[in-house]
Amino acid sequence: MDIKEIRNLSDEKLLDQLEDLKEALFNLRFQKAFGQLEDLNSIRRHKRDVARVLTIIRERQLESQKEGKND
Repeated sequence: MDIKEIRNLSDEKLLDQLEDLKEALFNLRFQKAFGQLEDLNSIRRHKRDVARVLTIIRERQLESQKEGKND
């Protein structure tokens, strides 16, 4: 997932996306444990996508706090 796509998502969609990514990552780890995972790089990609979404969520939290202090 591209960072530009993530930035365009609403807060609710970001949280939904985060939940979906974490679930997919869990399933990939399960597949790896049972030796069924063919693409080992998919775990890395999903971890990075989770980190990107969390970063955007944190940026928005800091921005809203900053706006609250300036008022």
